[in-house]
Amino acid sequence: MLSFALAIAALQTPDSPGLKMPAVLSDHMVLQRGAAVPIWGWAPPGTLVHVSASWNVKAETRTGADGRWRAELATSVEAAGAQTIWIESPAGSATMRDVLLGEVWVCGGQSNMEWTLGPGVGNGVEGWEAAAAAADLPRIRWFDVPNKVAATPAEDCNGTWSACTPQSARTMSAIGFFFGRALHEALDGVPIGLIGCDWGGTPAEAWASEEFLARRGDYTDALARLQAARAGTAHPTLEQAQQAWWQNLEQTDTGSREKWNRADLDNSGWQPATLPGLWTGDLGGFDGVVWYRREVQIPQEWVGRDLVVELGPIDDCDTFWADGLRWGATHADGQWQTPRVYRIAAKEVADTRLVLAIRAVDTGGGGGLSGAPETMKVYRQNFPDKSVPLAGAWQMQRGAAMADLGAFPRQNWLGARHPAALFNGMLAPLANFPIRGAIFYQGESNVGNPEQYATLFPDMVASWRAAWGRGDFPFYWVQIAPFAYGTGELAARLREAQDRAQRVIPNGGMTVTMDIGHPADIHPLQKAAVGERLARWALAGPYGREGIETSGPATADFAARGPEFVVRFAHAGGLRTRDGAPPSHFLLAGADRVFHAAEARLDGETVVLRSAAVPAPVAARYGWGEADMPNLENHAGLPASSFRTDDWPRP
Repeated sequence: MLSFALAIAALQTPDSPGLKMPAVLSDHMVLQRGAAVPIWGWAPPGTLVHVSASWNVKAETRTGADGRWRAELATSVEAAGAQTIWIESPAGSATMRDVLLGEVWVCGGQSNMEWTLGPGVGNGVEGWEAAAAAADLPRIRWFDVPNKVAATPAEDCNGTWSACTPQSARTMSAIGFFFGRALHEALDGVPIGLIGCDWGGTPAEAWASEEFLARRGDYTDALARLQAARAGTAHPTLEQAQQAWWQNLEQTDTGSREKWNRADLDNSGWQPATLPGLWTGDLGGFDGVVWYRREVQIPQEWVGRDLVVELGPIDDCDTFWADGLRWGATHADGQWQTPRVYRIAAKEVADTRLVLAIRAVDTGGGGGLSGAPETMKVYRQNFPDKSVPLAGAWQMQRGAAMADLGAFPRQNWLGARHPAALFNGMLAPLANFPIRGAIFYQGESNVGNPEQYATLFPDMVASWRAAWGRGDFPFYWVQIAPFAYGTGELAARLREAQDRAQRVIPNGGMTVTMDIGHPADIHPLQKAAVGERLARWALAGPYGREGIETSGPATADFAARGPEFVVRFAHAGGLRTRDGAPPSHFLLAGADRVFHAAEARLDGETVVLRSAAVPAPVAARYGWGEADMPNLENHAGLPASSFRTDDWPRP
């Protein structure tokens, strides 16, 4: 469980003697070219600090009474090759080497942005092997902000800059990688700096600042809890509640009471299971406890040696035993994407036969073991290359359901879903660092309240821009992809809120993914198209490239024409369907507001609709089912967003 004391400690200004620098200002970074770039840090009050750079600029400043110092360097547009920055002061010195001047973008959002190119967060995206093999791109640099919550805006974060190589590319955000690669190629090799700031399963309010949320009035209770967390009064109570919850699980769950972890258990009546694997079929909608067991044979020379067991990520929590002894657990909230690594002490490895048991607990949403098969293995400590695989056949038995256990206590916890917690912990440390713009993929966690999201998302964007204080920098987002949420038309209304945000967010734009979703997978694997479509916005926007289409067909106007209903589109050059079939997923309704499937045909830049069940149509909808994957696109292969011509409230 996250220690509140540790979270608060991360927020405090370094106050020990000596010169200190933030992690984002370090070797191998990319600084935004053509900008006044702050260089900042901490030193004893009154310290004189000299800053100079190899592109012949320098600055001088003095530390204030609060221990902070800040200087600005003008970055050249023309400077090529690796640069160096020197900081000198009586309190110490620092040198930043292999610095490039180029274009810097923040890559934010939830799990679809966090999804890595290769196996890591997810099992790798479509075509990742070829993309990674060709990723010898040392002028693309990546900085990943570790997941962290905070009650107060943090001044620093952990993390390091790394150059893109075939190996390092695998751990980059897949969308960030494809976006950066597209810019790098289109801008003739200009260095690209990408900063990953993402956390799976997180709502927009967690990424907005407390200041902007306070103006809204609908997060009053949550912000009061944030203030209580700063005062140190919320966390102990919640910690006690969570401890009580786990104690109740030990008594309520049959497997825990009957010790299904013990080595001599007869589990011959259990169901077969293949791991890793997410819960599907009978387990698809189950939230609660599932037990897994299997035997594994290890080499004789491993007996009496320390062993390491890797299980990959487990959604959400787990406990691990070997030969009936508990060797570790992950009981903290929000760790569904964290790979599990447990160690077995040498003195307990007495035989070549190990009996392994896992108690997996899904507290809500999807569950299971989500890693790639190669992430499940056991090996002798310090010898990971000689491992015994654990992927494959296991035995499984269902335990207690969440309905019997009660909700996992998190309402007062400063967690990843708490309003402003991720803005404070992850975004605030970056706000001094100049960027060209941001790309963002999020919304799945707000599907339940699209009306609120319609104003919340623009407020979140405004809070980012206020934090940087550099005006309305470019901000491009991804519309959520088709997926069977089981919430009726809420997903379509959330997509509508994202689409309409383009009218109120200046210098913004939306990428549509109606053609690359998956009804059974909230994490579609066609991330290359997403990154490249986002790059279209950047190239046509701040980089001024002409002739680049950024949008799929967008509704321009519509009208009833007797029994027909005609919709005219903008961005409709070469209006067509992806599969050559008639336009799909159109609905028509008359005055009774009952929608029926419509026949559709293309006519230039319009679509003409008709339905025998609706002789006098008054409204049309397109792609309105939450998992619909319609086929309308333009000459650039960019799909149309779902839309409706009515303004009727949802049922």
